[in-house]
Amino acid sequence: MNSLVVALSREGVTSPVAAATLAEVARNVLRGEKVAHALISITLVTSPRIAAINAEHLKHRGPTDVISFGFVRERGGPVVADIYIAPTVARENARRHGVGFREELMRLVVHGILHALGHDHPEGEARFESPMWRRQEVLLKRAMRSGAKSKRQAKGPPK
Repeated sequence: MNSLVVALSREGVTSPVAAATLAEVARNVLRGEKVAHALISITLVTSPRIAAINAEHLKHRGPTDVISFGFVRERGGPVVADIYIAPTVARENARRHGVGFREELMRLVVHGILHALGHDHPEGEARFESPMWRRQEVLLKRAMRSGAKSKRQAKGPPK
């Protein structure tokens, strides 16, 4: 039996994407990556909070958009990860790259999950051509199609 447990919480921030939707994006990524068992915590945090996490754990200065901590798993054990996302940084990135804020938040969930699974990318502009980035964009498109489909089903057939 598969068990993909994803918990989403907010620390002093709001999100234009429902917690259930972001959790479902994470589960879709896990399924897409053939993960059968996972315990994932996703926390939306303020810019100062993610800057503090960035400084303490990664020794980098300032806020970033997403930080992932994937824990070493025992053979056959679940994927266990904590992912932190800063919506205010995501909003700035969305504006800078000409994409929607909702899309960027979902992209960061996908990105965080892939990092937790061990994927990595180069820094700077080269990241956009990396295998991880290409995989991320495929998974994001699937998640967005799935979300649109779920919304249509929830509303019922067109009238």
